[in-house]
Amino acid sequence: LYSDRIAKACGVNPGLQIIPFRGEYFKLREEKKYLVKNLIYPVPDPKFPFLGVHFTRIINGGVEAGPNAVLAFKRDGYNKTDFSFKDVFQMLIYPGFWKMTLKYYNMGFEEFYRSASKKAFVKALQNLVPDIQLNDILSGGAGVRAQALEPNGKLVDDFRIVEVKRMVHVLNAPSPAATASISIGNKIAKMVKKKFEKEV
Repeated sequence: LYSDRIAKACGVNPGLQIIPFRGEYFKLREEKKYLVKNLIYPVPDPKFPFLGVHFTRIINGGVEAGPNAVLAFKRDGYNKTDFSFKDVFQMLIYPGFWKMTLKYYNMGFEEFYRSASKKAFVKALQNLVPDIQLNDILSGGAGVRAQALEPNGKLVDDFRIVEVKRMVHVLNAPSPAATASISIGNKIAKMVKKKFEKEV
């Protein structure tokens, strides 16, 4: 969430800015878990960088539904009411933010509506599991996606790693970064080792 600011603090031009998107989840009630036996994902929309709501069976046997993708008004804005003047101001003065907003404003409004309306969220879930009803889901947690954005408004959808003298900056680590974190960590550790061996 702060990779661009850390790079700048180290004298590195990141060439992008992090825009935070909150992903909100619901969970299925215990008696409705039978409706989802496996992972259920929608067909991705190639025009939109976010996958859309889906169902995930988690390790304790529960079922998560979500997430949506709502612009957050704070970099670590896990709650709807979280707000940072600094974070919002930096978004508003970044040219890429306005270009992205013009391109995706329809989808952005839909996501805000789904965040405000449980009924709208359930309607999106019913595209995957028609039997899901309003009372079948309970509020779950939330996460914040650090979406890297270039000045031209392009959403960075791949890893962005910058090597400079004595430093390796991981500027962007999109999905499946968490899923593949051990493999990615090993790769970065090898990069760092190789770099430092050359420079020492």
